[in-house]
Amino acid sequence: MPVAIVAVLGAEVAMAGADTTFDTALTKFTDFLEGSGGKIITVLSLAGGVVGLASGRFSMGQIAIPVGVGVGAGTGIPIVTSTVTATI
Repeated sequence: MPVAIVAVLGAEVAMAGADTTFDTALTKFTDFLEGSGGKIITVLSLAGGVVGLASGRFSMGQIAIPVGVGVGAGTGIPIVTSTVTATI
């Protein structure tokens, strides 16, 4: 009996790749991060680096982190989205 239940549920799980339940939310969130949200996050990160520089404690992380955040927001989101879409 449990084998039959697993077989039936397993067939449903195999069809999960065609599910579009969260497509609208994923599209809105992706658009936000690639657009104004990514810019806001990058500017806030850059502002944190400038505050750190103004306080007199210089480190390369204060420059590298905002650059990495900007690159990640600009190019990382499409890469992750395409990878997830290809996997599913």
